[in-house]
Amino acid sequence: MKNQTVAVRVLLSFIFLNILEFNAYPQNENSAITFERFIWKSEVPGDCPFERSKDITGILFTGTSSDYRVADTWYFSWASDDKLYSPFTDGDVPRLDGSRDLSISYMNPYVTGQAVAEGDDPTDLKIYSLGLTPSPPHPYGGRYPCGSLVYNGVWYYGTYCLAPEGSTTFGKDVFNWPWLGPLVGFRISTDFGRTWEDSPHTAEKPLFDENGMWGFPVKIGAPHFVDFGKNMEHSPEGYAYLVGHGAEYPDKEPRFANLSWISGDQIYLIRVKPSIENINDPTKYEFFGGHDASGQPVWTAEFDSISPLIDWNNNCGCVTITYNAPLKKYLMCVTDGWPTVEKMNSYILESDHVTGPWKMAVYMKDFGEQGYFLNIPSKFISKDGKSMWLCYSGNFATDWRDIKIEEDPPGSHYGLVLQSIELLSQEAFEKLSRTIKWHK
Repeated sequence: MKNQTVAVRVLLSFIFLNILEFNAYPQNENSAITFERFIWKSEVPGDCPFERSKDITGILFTGTSSDYRVADTWYFSWASDDKLYSPFTDGDVPRLDGSRDLSISYMNPYVTGQAVAEGDDPTDLKIYSLGLTPSPPHPYGGRYPCGSLVYNGVWYYGTYCLAPEGSTTFGKDVFNWPWLGPLVGFRISTDFGRTWEDSPHTAEKPLFDENGMWGFPVKIGAPHFVDFGKNMEHSPEGYAYLVGHGAEYPDKEPRFANLSWISGDQIYLIRVKPSIENINDPTKYEFFGGHDASGQPVWTAEFDSISPLIDWNNNCGCVTITYNAPLKKYLMCVTDGWPTVEKMNSYILESDHVTGPWKMAVYMKDFGEQGYFLNIPSKFISKDGKSMWLCYSGNFATDWRDIKIEEDPPGSHYGLVLQSIELLSQEAFEKLSRTIKWHK
């Protein structure tokens, strides 16, 4: 996420385009950051609705982080060719010819980028841009990447809208994109991102006909595909699942920017059999409608019958899910980033089923300290399922509201961050907690 005020954004555009490459995004893409390993102290709020996990009771940060100085908004999809494909925006990414593609989603030229990452070492990936695609946001203020899936050689690339502006003043406070808009739809590539067919839907007429203008809440605003491994190999019955954050009206605990790009009240789940014919057809989707009397999940074809997968008012936000095949566990990463430009809280939930019930593994207060877009790329999960890499971006608003934002854990800068972590069982947690330092 980036921001500019309305009054100066056109004036600054030329300056931004010319200095960003050299100042904000240095050329050293491949390196690693090391630090003393530690256990993150889980500080769960008192109103948490989730049972504590007995299988995952802590997280160890092993002391290794990547140092990629590129754009943000990375959601990797592990394709059949063993490469990772991802959107990116609000920054630049190198091309193979040595030039760099600059994507800006919050002002003209309103484009989103697509990139590929090659390699098996998360700290030494070969990352390069495949180009930029126009993404007009009207009547909203910005249009950003969300759900991205490469399946059977077809890339489905979703975008969503935000409003009213990247820098929005309410009273005396400034917010970043306080209104979450709808999922627009999916553009499609059949040649791994070289060329694209645009979505038949627009920001004015989105896939599920939701309207997020003036802060009215949506339910499927910025969904992300559940990561089921290489070419979706572990997907149940071939479905592609998408999970996103939303809110309801009226709100039981209203606040300004309640449903923003990084904050909300509920988590919602939908699914579709992925194909070129289905992905932009709302009649092909099924929506999670809760559980029946016997505890079985209910799926409905009626959007109005959708029910929250998770309901934790004022504690939800940007969400992703990864299936950990060795552990046969679903891992959900949620970031509650309200009020959008201060320190942000993230937590990881675990479940045996994508429809829950979900249990709290770790709650990370002030993670990043401004970490966002958390996800766990399935390609880097170890054979025993205990070791993996946490992907996120960090610290885009370090000079807002006179709040000092630090890189915590080390390496949590703007761009692409891959942080080495280990999931701890109760036994491992008790053993390591006696010898390894705790997070401050």
